[in-house]
Amino acid sequence: MILSTLIVITGPTGVGKTAAAIEVAQRLGCEIINADSRQVFKGIPIGTAAPTPEEQALVRHHFVQFKELDEYYSAAQFEADVMALLPQLWQHGDYVVMCGGSMMYVDAVCNGIDFIPDISDEVRHAVKQLWHEQGLEPLLDELERLDPVYFAQVDKQNHRRVLHAVEVCRQAGVPYSTLRTGETKQRPFNIIKVGLNMERSLLFDRINRRVDAMIEQGLEQEARSVYHLRHLNSLNTVGYKEMFAIFDGTMERTTAIERIKKNTRLYAKKQLRWLQRDTSITWCHPEECLKTTENLLKMV
Repeated sequence: MILSTLIVITGPTGVGKTAAAIEVAQRLGCEIINADSRQVFKGIPIGTAAPTPEEQALVRHHFVQFKELDEYYSAAQFEADVMALLPQLWQHGDYVVMCGGSMMYVDAVCNGIDFIPDISDEVRHAVKQLWHEQGLEPLLDELERLDPVYFAQVDKQNHRRVLHAVEVCRQAGVPYSTLRTGETKQRPFNIIKVGLNMERSLLFDRINRRVDAMIEQGLEQEARSVYHLRHLNSLNTVGYKEMFAIFDGTMERTTAIERIKKNTRLYAKKQLRWLQRDTSITWCHPEECLKTTENLLKMV
């Protein structure tokens, strides 16, 4: 008997992961762990393409819309939460499906993540305030002083990485680079990974049509309802940034919708580049996901 197997279903945005994961979970009689870093937040189901109530009624989903928009949540916290939940789920069966395209979340569960201390509200606020008031330059200077090793490696145009590194240095009192071991943790369960993909033109057409569907479902109204929270990291994502630009008067509505489509396509390409480095992933068309999964389980 095959015991304790985590089935990871991943792939680019818009490819059809949710429907495929539900089909697999129904066949195996198991539950689904959501591995999408934006779908964990409440109040933005349209723009994040979160599983609908109807989809969640078919199979129980975990980690969907369970955090407030202003709550901090990270890949490290996701790893801890999932590792605590899995033993409970495996009391009811041998399989669990994990579905999502947030690469850091998938990697955190499959490979483990380095221990990074939780950042206090005080430290996070102080670092962000410095960035807002003086820009990135003083934070780069601080990072070079506190952690010259990471300073030499970091993309100095990526403000999120710079801010995070400074936060960790301040919180931990040691260089961020000393906490980044990159070691893979051994998991006490089997892992199989199924990557979903299709011809690029078909994927892009799906993405374009999904954005149109989001607009029809009320993305603009949803974005307007959270516009007052636009400074939050949870809303610093494709769909909301473009909608906020409409509300700010800096972008025409038609242009914003086309920009959402373009930026979503760019994100899909970024996901594929990341995922294709993982040689443990077996790729297939979404319609072949169940068959591919069953074949892989025979080999575990």
